[in-house]
This record gives sequence, C-alpha cells and structure tokens, in this order.
Amino acid sequence: MQETILDTEHIYEGRVVKLDVHRVRTPGGQIMQREVIQHQGAVALVALDDRQNVLLVRQYRIGANQAMLEIPAGLLEPDETPETCAERELREETGYRPAHLERLGGFYPTPGYTTEYIHLYLATGLSEARLDGDEDEFIELERIPLAEALALIERGSISDGKSLIALLWVARRLGL
Repeated sequence: MQETILDTEHIYEGRVVKLDVHRVRTPGGQIMQREVIQHQGAVALVALDDRQNVLLVRQYRIGANQAMLEIPAGLLEPDETPETCAERELREETGYRPAHLERLGGFYPTPGYTTEYIHLYLATGLSEARLDGDEDEFIELERIPLAEALALIERGSISDGKSLIALLWVARRLGL
C-alpha cells in the first residue's frame, strides 16, 4: 500500500504552508504525480468554564469566505509542544489559562493532500491570563452553554471540522 517518492519539486513556501509536487511509484508500479501541502501542525481546544459554557471564537476565514464560530486553535511554533501551544493559543484568543489540559486525540483533516495534523484538548479550570494575540487576527469571544453549542452543530452554525470533532468528543465524554 506504500507509494515510493522518486523525486520532489518544491513549488512554493509561505508563512503557513509549503507546496511540494512529488513524483511517486504506486504499489501497482505506475508513476504518478502527488501535490502535497506541508503544514507544521496545529492545536485546537474545547475550553469549558465551571458552568459548562464553551469559550468559542468568531473570526473571518478566507477559505470559507465568512466569519465562523469555532473552538480556539492555532499553529504550532517550531520546537513547541502541543500542550504549550494549546495554553498559549487559549490565552491569546480568549484571555484564559487552563488549570487542567487533557488530550482528547487528534486527526488529519485532509490527508489526501496535506500533512496537517491537529491535536485536540479539553481545557478546564479556567482563570484570566490574557496574552496579546496575533496582529493579523480579529477575534470575537463568545461564551455558549455546551448544550447550545451542540445545537449549533445540528443547525450548521458551527461547521468547521476541528470544532465538530472536538465538541462531539467532549459531549460524548461527558455523557451528553
């Protein structure tokens, strides 16, 4: 089932992604071309306060051409652990630090063309501890009961993959 990379052409390198075109040999012996977006990975977290409210962020996403309601998330910095990134991103995007950070799992959003892997966490025991956010991010914080966030999923108002997966995992873990 493994493909063998015969050679690689580096097409583009940006701040967030790199694009490579690989010439590969398939298990059946065919020579094919594969386009792969190299990505450093990310974290996303469900932040629950002591009243079972979820801290969500609303921000414009150019790929969807709309403002979207999502769980806090961000890119891993070089040599940064997912746990450190999760705490940093939560502080930057919501102004809260977790006392407890529990790994939920992780996933490849689109393994057919990108190396991106998103680590998912549950953050609880929240206390105020703001960090300055990225200058190119414009974020609105919303605090929504977890049950209402699940209803927003059902209505299609929360529609990005990382938020769907993480919120549903947390709901299952909590028996909702």
